[in-house]
Amino acid sequence: MIHESRNTGAPMDTTFGLLLEKIRYEGAYPTRERAEESLCAVLGALGRQITGDERVALAGALPEEAARVFTAEVPAVKQLPGAAFVRELAEQTGGTPATARWDAGVVLSQVAALVGDDLVANVVSCLPPGYALLFGRAELLAQAA
Repeated sequence: MIHESRNTGAPMDTTFGLLLEKIRYEGAYPTRERAEESLCAVLGALGRQITGDERVALAGALPEEAARVFTAEVPAVKQLPGAAFVRELAEQTGGTPATARWDAGVVLSQVAALVGDDLVANVVSCLPPGYALLFGRAELLAQAA
């Protein structure tokens, strides 16, 4: 049997369930419901930040249930840098910036593992600075000349 690194043929409900279990494990969440709350909050917030081809590609790579959460949000007029994204997530969830950063990092690193490096690179490149680390990637900064 050939295993692929992306979600290309698994039933959506199975893939969504596996994603939730990975988020629950990596985030040390006590229940699947808590993991799902985190997933929904983070993907909803991310859905307000991404437009265009990257939005379509990411939605297409996510399990159906996750894609619905991601695309349910209307993109904001102005994108937030990563730190402001985390602060807004904290305000929306009633958490602290530290817990919001944890939730975002756990969810987005697991989304990155699911959708693959190329798509993550495209998504991060369309966002303001500060998102690469949330996706579990190093952020390369241009050196001033």
